[in-house]
Amino acid sequence: MTAINQLSRFARPMNGRDSDESHRAATPLELLFDLVSVIAIAAAAAGLHHAIADDHAIIGIIKFSCAFFAIWWAWMNYTWFASAYDNDDSLFRILTMVIMAGALAMAAGVDAFFESRDLRLIIAGYVIMRIGMVCLWLRAARHDPAHRTTALIYAVGISLVQLFWISFAVSSLDGNTFYGLFLIGIALELSVPVIAERKNTTSWHRHHIIERYGLLNIIVLGETLLAGSMALEHALGESVEWELVRIALYSLVILFSMWWLYFSREDHLENQSLSRALVWGYGHILVFGAGAAVGAGVAVLVDIATDHAQVSETVGLFAVAVPAAMYLIGLWLIRDRFVLSGYGKHLLLGFAILMMVTPLLPFALEALAGLMVLAVIARSRLARTNQL
Repeated sequence: MTAINQLSRFARPMNGRDSDESHRAATPLELLFDLVSVIAIAAAAAGLHHAIADDHAIIGIIKFSCAFFAIWWAWMNYTWFASAYDNDDSLFRILTMVIMAGALAMAAGVDAFFESRDLRLIIAGYVIMRIGMVCLWLRAARHDPAHRTTALIYAVGISLVQLFWISFAVSSLDGNTFYGLFLIGIALELSVPVIAERKNTTSWHRHHIIERYGLLNIIVLGETLLAGSMALEHALGESVEWELVRIALYSLVILFSMWWLYFSREDHLENQSLSRALVWGYGHILVFGAGAAVGAGVAVLVDIATDHAQVSETVGLFAVAVPAAMYLIGLWLIRDRFVLSGYGKHLLLGFAILMMVTPLLPFALEALAGLMVLAVIARSRLARTNQL
């Protein structure tokens, strides 16, 4: 009986959790998973920062997008699975730690990818993460008869796509073919949940998912905090560099505005329909990616101010303004067009368009920060009117 009890503590049945469970919150293990994932995100943002500063913006954006997709997608798949099936037994914890190890391997491979388009270590880490997910889905298939078909489709679909990535990693491809096949791999990955969930949706918890996404967004926005801190560190040397103080100040205004706009009073995900969940869940790649890219853009401005960049200030300003605008477009895509009415539906799109041209204006950084603050004020007022 002792051996049976020990085994039951190590691997309890993974029956699926109640989607209406009260007081459902992120676990310490999930928070640790976020921390590991953000290390990989920071590595991708650093690669983007250096590429823009070295006047290789286009290829830097493409490589950042590729690396960020792999990091975000692995995080997202685990997050939705854990929302439905986290039973916190020892085997679940161990498999989660295996997935974390894969995320660290991905982070270690980001520099090589930006330097030479070498994806082998990133894909190795990614495949480790996905194998861990296959094991988790097989556990769910065994213990949850109601969702067995869904879980098996996930397990088989993820496994087949990993065969694609492995063959991709060992092939010698030129630039166009490389990125073309990468897009095919992305499409294959995105199709797996759509196919698996269409007949029988897993029992993910709406409020838990909203919290998990919000927590990751806070961590991603930390990239801008880090860049602002770097500006202050350089500014407060032997003599005060007021240009760096200016960059630090306005980057904080932009960051706080981005936080305020994301954490509105309206529910991000107002129901659990599959179509709505897919738009909201998938659309966050724009929000998260843009949030990390703003931090990279601020770091470029610091490099320009300290004569460590090969690009003009205008390029650095675009490196902040464009992702800031994309962040607002992402919020429109996943939330505002569903929860607001009238002009409010498209308010953030209007501000995004204005932000795109701020680098061409005098006092561009001030203009960008001012538009972000105005977006917060205008949206908050329209949202209150919408609730009356």
